[in-house]
Amino acid sequence: MTTSDMVGLRIKTVRRQRGLSQAQLAHPELSDSYVSLIESGKRTPTPAVLELLAQKLDCSLSYLVNGVTAEQMEDIELALGYARLALENGEVSEARTRFAELLTDNNLTGLTKLRQDTEFGLALATEAAGDLDEAISILTRLRSEETTADRTIELAIALCRVYRDRDRLTEAVEVGEQVLGAQTRPVWTDVLVELGSTLLSAYLYRGDLLRASQFAAELLNAADLLGTPRSIVAACWNASLVAQSTGHGEEALGFAERALAVQSENGHPRNVARVRSFFGSQLMRIRPDQAKTARDILERATGELTQTSASAVDLGRTKTELARADIILGSAADALGHIQAGQAALPGNARALGAEADLLLSRAHGALGNFAEAEAHAHAVRDRLTPLPDSRKVAGTWYAAAETMEMLGDADGAVEAYQRALACAGL
Repeated sequence: MTTSDMVGLRIKTVRRQRGLSQAQLAHPELSDSYVSLIESGKRTPTPAVLELLAQKLDCSLSYLVNGVTAEQMEDIELALGYARLALENGEVSEARTRFAELLTDNNLTGLTKLRQDTEFGLALATEAAGDLDEAISILTRLRSEETTADRTIELAIALCRVYRDRDRLTEAVEVGEQVLGAQTRPVWTDVLVELGSTLLSAYLYRGDLLRASQFAAELLNAADLLGTPRSIVAACWNASLVAQSTGHGEEALGFAERALAVQSENGHPRNVARVRSFFGSQLMRIRPDQAKTARDILERATGELTQTSASAVDLGRTKTELARADIILGSAADALGHIQAGQAALPGNARALGAEADLLLSRAHGALGNFAEAEAHAHAVRDRLTPLPDSRKVAGTWYAAAETMEMLGDADGAVEAYQRALACAGL
C-alpha cells in the first residue's frame, strides 16, 4: 500500500470508530466526495487538511500520518535518545542492545526517518563493538533506501571508514568516489570534506600517493575556505598522514598539531581523544627522541577513549601505539601488557592492525629474551597478512616483519617477507 492508501485507511478506520459518516466528517469545510477520495487513497490530503481531520476525529496528527499515537511517538523518540546517549558515553554493548530492541517495535515500521536513524545508530554501535562485517551489512542496506542528501553522505563516510578498517580498500574507494564523483566540482561542505578525508586515507593505505597528495591539497583549500572546525580537523588529520608518508615529517606534525588544537576547542570528547591519539602517534614517529612525551599523550588518549563511543579499532590502535612507545623507551615488559590489551580490543577481522600488534609482540618478547615466543608472533604476522590484498599499508608491515625475522635468525622467513613486501609495493 502507498502512503496515501495508509493515511486514507486510518482516516476511514477512526471515522467508523467515532460513528461518523463521510458527510458528517466533511461538513462544513470539505465535501463528502473529497473525503471519499482521501479514504480510497486517490487523493493525498494537504498538511492543513490532515490537521483539520485529526481535530474532527479527535486523534493525533501523528497517528494519521504515521500510524502511531503521539504517546507512542514520544516513547520511540525517548528510547532512541537513550540509545544514542549510551553510545556517546561509551556503553557500546548497551547502545547496541537498545538500538536492536527499538527496531523490533512494530510502531517504528511506518516511521521511515526514525527507523533509519535507529538502524544508523545500530550500525555505529556495531562498528564500535568491532563487528565490522555486520556494520557493513547494515550500512549497505541503508544505502539502498531513499533518504536525505545529508544522510547519504553520512552513510558513505561510515561505510568508507569501515571498509578501510576492514582492509577492503577498493570498496572503500568506490564508496567515497560514488558520492564525490556525483558532482563535477563539489560545493564543499563539512560532511563532504569529512567524506573526502576518509577517502583520502583509503587512497593512502592503498598506495596511491600521487592522488593522495593532490587530493590532500584540494581538501585543505576547501577546509580553509569553509573555516569550520569539522572541516579543518578532517583535512589536517589526513594531510598529516600524507605528508608523513611522503617524507615531510615536520609538515605532518604541524598538520596534526593544528587538528588537535582545533578539535580540543570545539570537538566531542570521542573525537578529541581520537585526534590526541593520532597526534601522539605522529610525534613518536617523527620525533623519536620525544617518545616519552608521545607515550604520555597516548596514555591520556587511551583513558579518554574508554569513556566515549570510540570504536574497538580506535581503542585497539591506540593501545598498540602505546606499546610501540614502550618499546622505543626500552620498557618491553610494559609493552607486552599494552599490546595484549590492544589485541583484545581489536576485532579479529582487522587483520592489518592485528599484524602490527603481533609484530610488536615479537619485538617485545625478543627484547626480553623470549625468542621462541618472538618467533611465533613473527610468523603470526605472516598468517594475518597473507590473505590481504596488496597495498602500501600491508607492504610496510611485511617489511617490518622481514626485519624482525632477520634479527631472530629466521633467514628463510625474512626472505619470504621481503619478497611479499616488494610485491605489495608493486616491485
